[in-house]
Amino acid sequence: MTARLRLTLLGVGAMNSPRFAPAGLLLRYGKLRIAFDGGPGAEPPERLDAWLVTDERAELRSALRRLAAERDVEPHAEGLARGDLRITCLPVVHTSHPAYGYRIAAAGQVAVWAPEFWEFPAWASDADLMFAEAASWERPIRFRGGVGGHADVHQVAEQAARHGVRRLVYAHIGRPTLRAMDAGLAPDAGEWGVEGRTYTLTG
Repeated sequence: MTARLRLTLLGVGAMNSPRFAPAGLLLRYGKLRIAFDGGPGAEPPERLDAWLVTDERAELRSALRRLAAERDVEPHAEGLARGDLRITCLPVVHTSHPAYGYRIAAAGQVAVWAPEFWEFPAWASDADLMFAEAASWERPIRFRGGVGGHADVHQVAEQAARHGVRRLVYAHIGRPTLRAMDAGLAPDAGEWGVEGRTYTLTG
């Protein structure tokens, strides 16, 4: 049988979103179940093999630790390899402390989970599927002190096309982007992530 990499969005919201649960992803590959980020309202199923995070100092870290403990795992920023599944934890430019994204390779396909960044990660090049930043719509959000921030949707669309990303899904939707969505605006490239939707890659 052909192996399938199934990626389900648990949430697509930026911090304190009035509409969406926190950005989170569930990976299923064979019997493996691996969660990425998420939080209250974006909980993965009870049985997990690992829970990976992009920011070990995120504001939701206490809630994530509690939810992970209920599933007998511990949230970490790290890579892992199981069979032909390779998950590589890679740095992103985002804030004053280390932050990461993940390049997921299996079944001859590559997916990327990078929900927050100030600069588009070059290591996402040629991904078949990328879940990306969408906190801001038409101009980047700069953190106080110039220590990073969030790229805007227009930048992400342009850079994803430049880096050969085949399918772009916005999975960290902030208030400026919500206002654009409500106004009926659409990104130059890519699509809005949908909570509960499964994106399947087949080798």
